[in-house]
Amino acid sequence: MTHDGLRAHLLAARLAGTVATAREGSLRRYRMFADRDPRALLGLDPLGGWDRAEVLALMVRRCGVVADPGYVSGPETIDPERTLAALDVFAERVGEAARRRAPVLIGTGHPHRLLGFYGALADALSAAGCEVLRPAQGRCIDILTRFGLRTHVLEYVRGVAVVRDPGDGRPGGEPGAHTHSPLPVRVALAAAAETGGPLPGLVIGDHGWVCGAGQLGFEAVGLADADDPAPFVGEAEGVIAAVVPLDDGVRSPHYRPLARWVLKRACLS
Repeated sequence: MTHDGLRAHLLAARLAGTVATAREGSLRRYRMFADRDPRALLGLDPLGGWDRAEVLALMVRRCGVVADPGYVSGPETIDPERTLAALDVFAERVGEAARRRAPVLIGTGHPHRLLGFYGALADALSAAGCEVLRPAQGRCIDILTRFGLRTHVLEYVRGVAVVRDPGDGRPGGEPGAHTHSPLPVRVALAAAAETGGPLPGLVIGDHGWVCGAGQLGFEAVGLADADDPAPFVGEAEGVIAAVVPLDDGVRSPHYRPLARWVLKRACLS
């Protein structure tokens, strides 16, 4: 796929351009981040002040959202050129990890949408000689959700870490629960350290996976939607190596061309 072809795909699948993410939700999350609400920080401990205007200005630069603060309702926007540029940086980091044969840890809070994307990276990195880590397999983690404190189990599917309800044992179903929590990556990294390693040379993920790992000093790259400012703040402050702006809630097949693009650019295809 060419640059123009992938750009056309981003727009057609609404991964970029005018996306399904609501402006109301974006502004609410920007306010929460400025107020240091843990639900929006995703495990990040920002160095800067980051008031609401600064968060919006950053998201305009990094993501391409509407700059007008008076635009408070309607669909959000993501600049496809920013997505493509960030994908190339993301691919460079993945390719460098493959060349070093570095251990990698991959996790997602969006398993129903992004498991295929991350699974393709895990398969390729494993084939290139990287150890795809699976620390804390089966560990129980108490995560605060909108329904209260719920126990989840950390599991690995195709080498990708997800958390799931221990009562959800549907065979053949897409495993995993949606979560923004940084607790799973903290538990996984602590377990790797406690057992003597190896520790990851690169962490790949989203939400709390990328923010939590970057905050702990690990090289981290990931994907983020227009209503999740924390990864972009982490990137701006040098805590996260690369963040790709895109809608993280479209149908899972639409991410396959992105995985192929990353693997090609990383010389792993």
